[in-house]
Amino acid sequence: MKLRNDVLPAEQVYAILANERRRRALEQLESVGGVVTVHELSTLVAGRETGESPPPTRCRESVYTSLVQTHLPKLEELGVIEYDRETQTIELSRHARDVSLYTEIVAKGGVTWSELYRALGVASLTVLLAALLGAPLVSAVDPILLTSVALALFAAASAYQLWLNRFSVLRQLRIGRNGLRSRRRS
Repeated sequence: MKLRNDVLPAEQVYAILANERRRRALEQLESVGGVVTVHELSTLVAGRETGESPPPTRCRESVYTSLVQTHLPKLEELGVIEYDRETQTIELSRHARDVSLYTEIVAKGGVTWSELYRALGVASLTVLLAALLGAPLVSAVDPILLTSVALALFAAASAYQLWLNRFSVLRQLRIGRNGLRSRRRS
């Protein structure tokens, strides 16, 4: 697997994330996972901002205007989205993953995936060491069973993360194949 050398610099990612409406637009694009029209995106973002479904027309129009005039051009310029002005459609692009890495959380509680995996690792190691050192209760359980449970927890967490990020993973695979084809043609 080849590491990317065209990752967005942190400063640009922070500039993208500094605006709440841009963050909401990216969240909505990720949740849809495909091509969406500007009208659909503005409705989704306005609904999220107001908590109403459908959102008030004035709010949706305000969101639409700010997306078209400010946010979508900036995101397109940085390679985060593909924005077709003629068809008024938007799709996440190669740098969307660079941005989502800065916002990735497991649950609304604000735990990141890396924190979850570290906690699983420390807890698993602690329980296994306690079993091997003869700690009461834990030492009654076979260490192989404890290790198997820990690995199963890691596998379940990984599967859940992949499921949540399935659109991003599929997009990266598609971009990778397209990049490979274009290199072969050259």
